[in-house]
Amino acid sequence: MSNNSESLWYIPNDVKAGHRGDSAVENHNSLDTLTSHARALEEHGWKGALIGTGWGRPDTFTVAASLAARTTTFEPLIAIRPGYWRPANFASAAATLDHLTGGRVRINIVSGKDNLAAYGDSEGDQAHRYARTKEFMRLVRRLWTEENVTSAGENFRVAESTVVPRIPVRGDRRHPKFYFGGASEAAERVAATEADIQLFWGEPLDGVGERIARLKALSRELDRDLPPLEFGLRITTLVRDTTEQAWTDAEEKVAEMARSKGTGWHDHQRALAVGQQRLLELHERGDVLDDNLYTAPGKFGGGGAGTTWLVGSAEDVARSLRKYKDLGVTHFVLSDTPYLSEIKRQGDQLLPLLRV
Repeated sequence: MSNNSESLWYIPNDVKAGHRGDSAVENHNSLDTLTSHARALEEHGWKGALIGTGWGRPDTFTVAASLAARTTTFEPLIAIRPGYWRPANFASAAATLDHLTGGRVRINIVSGKDNLAAYGDSEGDQAHRYARTKEFMRLVRRLWTEENVTSAGENFRVAESTVVPRIPVRGDRRHPKFYFGGASEAAERVAATEADIQLFWGEPLDGVGERIARLKALSRELDRDLPPLEFGLRITTLVRDTTEQAWTDAEEKVAEMARSKGTGWHDHQRALAVGQQRLLELHERGDVLDDNLYTAPGKFGGGGAGTTWLVGSAEDVARSLRKYKDLGVTHFVLSDTPYLSEIKRQGDQLLPLLRV
């Protein structure tokens, strides 16, 4: 996995300690603690990190801006929701942060269910939700790349709108890249036309391969007018010095999840989306798929990237990630807990093998 692939991590953004088995320590979400994660990422070879979103969690954009101000190369992948933000307001905020950081901003557009009423939002059925997301992404991109934008869509309107500061072109980067997830037909149609990078959860190789082929075909069918869609993988990677130790630790973690009924792991369990349901059903095919894709966590409350894990030595996990790379995946968002110590371990042991 050479120069055209990149690896990011995940920084927990939660008021409750112990997220996905992390160490439950005091001040776990203080600025000093989260900054220590971001700086460790810089020091151990990572490009940046995803910072998650959801009502009832600290505001993601504020956390990202704070961490960017305390680092020099760290690139936050900022998860945001259409509806929580208006397009012009968001375009301006992101352009400002991008300007202040010298082009370090990335954006993850999230369309999944949330506590909309709590922040004054509402939306209709799935078709409306993804139509709104599509309109949001298209309008924000226009605001970043055009001046005096006028648009009167079904959900959003602007008139003679010019975002300041302007985002300069940096090589082939015209603006912050849009990462996007979702496995439903409606989500895939949005990804095929509007996303820069489609993120997959940790599905088996055959499932990811099928989805890549389908999304490429959809891009052609829907006359995509952007550069070719890229693909990413968001997954837990449990890495230890030996294969045997990795599996011992993985099984012990799952046993603890079973004892605690998945406490601390249920952050993707509300109103299950199509992609999450697919993950939770994988264990019906077996506890281990492909070479080392561990599906047992999904039995006991693992959600999102915590539902399936790649388990093994650094060499085992690197070999599996290269197989996803062979399918066309070039963006990897990895994590394991405790987050801080695993940033260092996997940065030192795993990342060098992915650069070969």
